[in-house]
Amino acid sequence: MAALILLGLVGLIFFDWQTNQNRPPAFAVAVSEAVRVTDGRYYVPFAITNTGGRIARMVQVTAELDIAGVDEETGEQQIDFLSGHETKAGSFVFTHDPQVGDLVVRVASYRLP
Repeated sequence: MAALILLGLVGLIFFDWQTNQNRPPAFAVAVSEAVRVTDGRYYVPFAITNTGGRIARMVQVTAELDIAGVDEETGEQQIDFLSGHETKAGSFVFTHDPQVGDLVVRVASYRLP
C-alpha cells in the first residue's frame, strides 16, 4: 500500500513538473498603493511574478508616469533571474506624486536562458 501511495506521489510530481516546465514565461506586475515619500522623492513599490513555468532572465520592468503639464517621468528595473511562479519586489522612484498622474508599469522584455 505504501509503495502505491509513493508511486502516486512521484507520478503527480512528474506530471506537475512536465506541464509547468514547458509553459513559457508570462508576467503579472502589481503596483502597491502605499507610496512612500522620503526627501521629496516618491517610492512606488511593485511586485512581479513569473506566472509561466520556464525561467526568464534579464526581465526589464518599466514605469511611465504621465502628469498633465509636467514632463513624463520614466523608470526601469532589471530582474536578473525569475523562475517559474517566483515573485520579486522592487520600487520605482519619482520626483512627482504618482497618485495625481497616470502610472503605467509593464514588462518590456526578457530573455530565455
